[in-house]
Amino acid sequence: MPKKTARPEDKPQQQGRGQPVPVSEPPTTSPGTSRPRPEKRHGTQQSVNGAVKSICDIMRRSNVAGAMNYVPELTWILFLRILDEREAHEAEEAEALGLRFTPSIAAPYRWRDWAAPDSPLRQDAKASVWDFVHTKLLPHLKGLKKKPSAAPRQKVISEVMSGVERSRIDSEKNFCDVLDKVHELTNESVDTTHVFTLSQVYEGLLLKMGEKGNDGGQFFTPREICRVLVQVVAPRMGETVYDAGCGTCGILAQSFGYMRDQAGAKITGPQLETLKHRTFYGREKDNAIYPIALANLILHGIDEPHIWHGNTLTGQEVYADLFKGAPEFFDCVMMNPPFGGKEGKEAQTQFEYKTGATQLLFLQHVLKSMKTGSRCGIVLDEGVLFRTNETAFVQTKRKLLEEFDVYCIVSLPGGVFTSAGAGVKTNLVFFNKGKQTEKIWYYDLSDVKVGKKTPLTLSHFEDFFKLLPKRGDRPASWTVDFSAKLQQALAEARPHREKASELFAQAKPLEDDWREKRKAKTASEARLAALEEQWKAVERAARESLAKAEAIEDTVYDLKAVNPNRKSEEDTRTPAELLNFIAAKGQEADAALARLRGLLALDSVEMRPRTRR
Repeated sequence: MPKKTARPEDKPQQQGRGQPVPVSEPPTTSPGTSRPRPEKRHGTQQSVNGAVKSICDIMRRSNVAGAMNYVPELTWILFLRILDEREAHEAEEAEALGLRFTPSIAAPYRWRDWAAPDSPLRQDAKASVWDFVHTKLLPHLKGLKKKPSAAPRQKVISEVMSGVERSRIDSEKNFCDVLDKVHELTNESVDTTHVFTLSQVYEGLLLKMGEKGNDGGQFFTPREICRVLVQVVAPRMGETVYDAGCGTCGILAQSFGYMRDQAGAKITGPQLETLKHRTFYGREKDNAIYPIALANLILHGIDEPHIWHGNTLTGQEVYADLFKGAPEFFDCVMMNPPFGGKEGKEAQTQFEYKTGATQLLFLQHVLKSMKTGSRCGIVLDEGVLFRTNETAFVQTKRKLLEEFDVYCIVSLPGGVFTSAGAGVKTNLVFFNKGKQTEKIWYYDLSDVKVGKKTPLTLSHFEDFFKLLPKRGDRPASWTVDFSAKLQQALAEARPHREKASELFAQAKPLEDDWREKRKAKTASEARLAALEEQWKAVERAARESLAKAEAIEDTVYDLKAVNPNRKSEEDTRTPAELLNFIAAKGQEADAALARLRGLLALDSVEMRPRTRR
């Protein structure tokens, strides 16, 4: 019997418009002819870096100077190129499986229709790519999310393009030169056996944004810090991952790579579907960075990034459709909150402990986003750890230590976030929700010298990861018994609290007596003044005793890493010896200056012209 040919109308619809077949990953070779094949393959890292550099050079000559300008421009162009490659592959897979495929972007708006060197638009001598992009392509892509049946990927496309009013490149010729270079730079053209994946190349561009002077460091967390956070928190397949201030989404991207690697070849189709579509959630406020965050996750293979666009702290949203269906609580929370920011009263109204300190508000938000069993890794500056002079700092840390198990604090070297314009000392803090903190294990990396040519790398954390499972004590690590420290502080504060209670009890009848006499007018003004002073003096003493008790108790919430194993070199010289030392150095300096003056005078005499006789 002849084999029956399936008609298009007989084919079942692939799940989701423009969504990939769940069990597949993008291949490294092109199995069919329907997909535009790049003309050049990059077999070495130098080749890939050279291609990226050539694109950036074209943009610089086009008056798109600085990473904060050329990275957003390259983002949307590269995104459309990779998306077209991915959807061509998905269409081939759907056809092989007998499924009908509906692309997110249809002709003539696909990369192969207008941007590829051999595309119909580029081959039409009368057509203008420049006009097409600005009058047709951009409006169409930005309007995809408004379609009644818009698929999740179409909403992502619109949001990636949301900040693009027009190309920043100054001419059609330079724009087409960029298109040609980007066309060569695809997942198929990069040999990942010896070369970084395209997503890693893109991370390198984001790193340029984070360099000092580019003003993008506030949105970029160094890759090594992301990796450490992810490896310690260790998100598992099926768990949700959340970053409340995701910036360029480095932490979420690293989480995806970690979870995919942990699953390995045993990953099932449903697991991969969950990983790509229902795992990663984040929030970002900045209009310019938000599209870059989405593109970064797409390039890493996350097909449905759930990124909420708006102010996390005030709740004021710009676009929330991608976040629809997000859970109230998350399994794994990781983030690097902005340093040193200040929020107004509008942001503070949603929080239990009022403060203008941005990091502290983000920490409170993180605590509210966790459920029993949730795990967290967060970057906090030194001020958040040691400050006990503001009520909100003490209250937030008290809640943290009473309701969460803060089991590890890593003291990072200075300079890790200098490129972000933040020279502050920082720490990695890890905690789980479910029980109160009893012991905190510290690890000290503050002695590591970090600079532009000597960055912090994962190798600096090798000893940390070896000790972490058993939390062993070494010269660079130690354990603080927080529970015992708290009990000791409460015991020391108790006499002051008891005294305060006694004094407040004494002050109350004195106040009542004063008020009664003043109301009845049975005492002279002098007598009333003396009674008032007596009452207020007792009350002042009560408040002072209470303040002493609270100060003693609050000291336990100073969580700063102070290494007890570090040997301090103490100067034992007396004040007189120090003065003599300073005087001797002064005499040496005077003698050196005198010698210099003598040499200058001698040179002056020798250079003076002699008179002929």
